[in-house]
Amino acid sequence: MKNIITALIAVICVVIGGVGGHMLRGGSGEAAAASATPDKAHGEEKSEDDGHGAPKEKEKKDSHGGDKKAGKDSHGGSSSSSGVTYFRFSREFVVPIIQHERVASLVILNINIEADASASDKLFSQEPVLRDVVMTTLIEISGDGRTFQSMTSIENYETVRSLILGNLQKKFPGMGIKNILILDIARQDL
Repeated sequence: MKNIITALIAVICVVIGGVGGHMLRGGSGEAAAASATPDKAHGEEKSEDDGHGAPKEKEKKDSHGGDKKAGKDSHGGSSSSSGVTYFRFSREFVVPIIQHERVASLVILNINIEADASASDKLFSQEPVLRDVVMTTLIEISGDGRTFQSMTSIENYETVRSLILGNLQKKFPGMGIKNILILDIARQDL
């Protein structure tokens, strides 16, 4: 009897978790249905009024006097992101630090790649190879025994960044990889 109650409670918890996850998933529920309907205010079509008594201008100028429809942003550049994209890896890198033939600590790094915007699709399709090159470089760095020991040293930080960048540019010469961004770094001694 005790085992049946325990199993029943486990099944109920799994079902509740599944229902909760389904409700929280984007694109389902009442919120998605409300956003899919046209904008209406109290059952009437939304007017061209911005709520301040004056009708909205059809063509609005930006704060610097430029025309928004001209394809330029408010700072004179084109409305694209100036040709740079940032590739974020799907998960962090965990690097073991070996001392005396055993794992002494783990270093966790969150790394992004700055590249040309034209290389965005290539980066996503090559993520496993990119991860392999970065991880191989990190393992090589961890083997020297000094780089990850002093993580607050800017010199060591720049060493990690430049070695990863150099190896990626060597492996992917036409990819347009410009920089390596280390967003987070943490060390856990074991």
